[in-house]
Amino acid sequence: MNFTKLITATATLVTAILLIYPHGAAGQQESPGKRTLTIDDLFIIANVGDPRLSPEGNWVAYTVSKSDLKEDKSETRVWMAPTAGGDAIPMTAKGASASSPRWSPDGVYLSFLADRNEGKTQVWGLNRQGGEARQLTFVKQGVKSYEWSPDGKRLLLVIKDPKPEELAKDEKKKKRPKPWVIDRQQFKQDYYGYLDRRREHLYLATPGDSTTTQLTSGDYDDSEPAWSPGGHQIVFVSNRTANADANDNTDIWIVSAETPDAGKTLIQVTTNPGADYSPSWNPDGKALVYVTVTQPELIWYATNHLSTISPQDRHARLLTEALDRNVNAPRFSPDGKSIYFILEDSGERQLAKVSLSGGNLNRLVAGDRSVRAFSMNDSGALAALITNPHLPAEVFLLKNKSLKQLTRTNADFLAQVRLADIENIHFQSKDGTEIEGFIYKPPGFDANFRFPTLLRIHGGPVSQYDFRFNFEAQLFCAHGYLVVMTNPRGSSGYGQQFSMGIYQDWGNKDFEDVMAGVDYAVEKGMADPQRLGVGGWSYGGILTNYVITKTDRFKGAISGASEVLYVANYGHDHYQHEWEAELGLPWENRELWERLSPFNAVEKIVTPTLIMGGEKDWNVPILNSEQLYQALIRLGRTTQLIVYPDEHHGISRPTFRKDRLERYLAWYDKYVKGEPKAESSGSSE
Repeated sequence: MNFTKLITATATLVTAILLIYPHGAAGQQESPGKRTLTIDDLFIIANVGDPRLSPEGNWVAYTVSKSDLKEDKSETRVWMAPTAGGDAIPMTAKGASASSPRWSPDGVYLSFLADRNEGKTQVWGLNRQGGEARQLTFVKQGVKSYEWSPDGKRLLLVIKDPKPEELAKDEKKKKRPKPWVIDRQQFKQDYYGYLDRRREHLYLATPGDSTTTQLTSGDYDDSEPAWSPGGHQIVFVSNRTANADANDNTDIWIVSAETPDAGKTLIQVTTNPGADYSPSWNPDGKALVYVTVTQPELIWYATNHLSTISPQDRHARLLTEALDRNVNAPRFSPDGKSIYFILEDSGERQLAKVSLSGGNLNRLVAGDRSVRAFSMNDSGALAALITNPHLPAEVFLLKNKSLKQLTRTNADFLAQVRLADIENIHFQSKDGTEIEGFIYKPPGFDANFRFPTLLRIHGGPVSQYDFRFNFEAQLFCAHGYLVVMTNPRGSSGYGQQFSMGIYQDWGNKDFEDVMAGVDYAVEKGMADPQRLGVGGWSYGGILTNYVITKTDRFKGAISGASEVLYVANYGHDHYQHEWEAELGLPWENRELWERLSPFNAVEKIVTPTLIMGGEKDWNVPILNSEQLYQALIRLGRTTQLIVYPDEHHGISRPTFRKDRLERYLAWYDKYVKGEPKAESSGSSE
């Protein structure tokens, strides 16, 4: 069965497809005079995000992030573009990052978050009639997120409880370190470190006033708040179970915005034992739409569905159970008769809508592209962030079934470079299961030539490769590699049963699936079977470890931020609940823990393997990478360990990001192509 046609759409915007792909669905016309992609292009490309349509629909505000290799830092600025067409305008200056653009309800102010003047992150506002940005909040520990009230007179803030030193007046005490006192079951998290009892709660503030009014309290975190249309109530998400660290439950709650009592009077709207999140009101304030997980025992393998509920009768209605695809970011249409959302389906991220009954599925923006976010105003105009394999994300306007590109942030860059063509492929795995994937072909691809080929594996595992712009794949192609990227079992986009294909069975069916992708490229005459490489980051690194313990077909491997001896992670990474839910307690079900661990077959590895990770990664700790390296060194195998100081699961420092790409290419060139090159500029050798 072809997964791309599992569910019939009621409509597809053909005009939109033509706008994004004027020369065909996935092809690229030859462009003489263009150059090939280089590593430094990573720092030329700007990343567009968080589009926000203005109330009257004349402007879209958005963020643009760029990395500065010379300064070794990244910066985000707020821009806005006219929906009628024309040049975009920078709204915040260089030298100070800004994020989370929001319009005041009357459209007069464009607000954002920034930590200007070396202070904590606060809400700032720009009057569109002119003048400098004005600080709107004055919170000692800073603001995490915010939303304007419907009348524009108040701000709803998410604020984390302060550290004692943040309230201390003595500067010496502020700088004096203290021991971590730990008493929580979930006691650590990547990027946050050791977890204490400080929590994130909701507050109200008047713009420009230093006082705040607390709305929620207690030993719980509160998030995703949204004002009711009348401004009298606030809906939010919180796990208020007896031991929130021991489950994945979150519920939808409502608190009054008129008689705040620090959370003493709350209405619990949902009671589903799984996660309920991303709530949004309908226009009359009598119903909510949200995302729900009805089978929490399946942890991340469970499909996320749309649901509606009335806060009055609290009867939930599941809308997309038969769809069996992940959804997110639901919003009611302005007339309240349908629901817009992002739909993940078979290598695509689509903008879709359904009726209140869950029927009449309409895929508004579909095809060979990926919708990353959207914003809609009261008139029904919609701004969407869209990317495709030849286009880094840009802002598009969807109005009256017509899609128009508003921003061209990377147009100058795209005009200079030749990019790889992409082929969307479907093939059968060893047991006959259909698998989808993508083959990136080097510029100037010759069907009569077999190319050195890289199997690149995505993280997750419940994630997918889709039709977005992929810089790494393009870079590999620019250096003469064919790149095979597959969505093996465990991936999202193909239904819950497909994701569950690796439950308690990592490195088995998904190994067969990715290898079938390589075999497909070899059988089609594209891939050179004697010059194969493999690699990935996170679960991509984990599956790489399985691959190199099961086959010697690959000449070079790169295992990034991976796990290899799973019991070593228990109590060390931040996945204790997930480990227990899938594998059981290690002292009770040790056989399964050991059976799945690639470390126990490490002596079978003969592939030269580059091992990488961040020093402070508590998502997939560097501990396992060190163990894999130690074992390979002890066995006399060809290997190297690269640890990036002060980095977490994602490598953020620009010079380290460049170093990682240089090492990728040097390792593959040496062991896959057989062409030794100089080490990375960051090498200590």
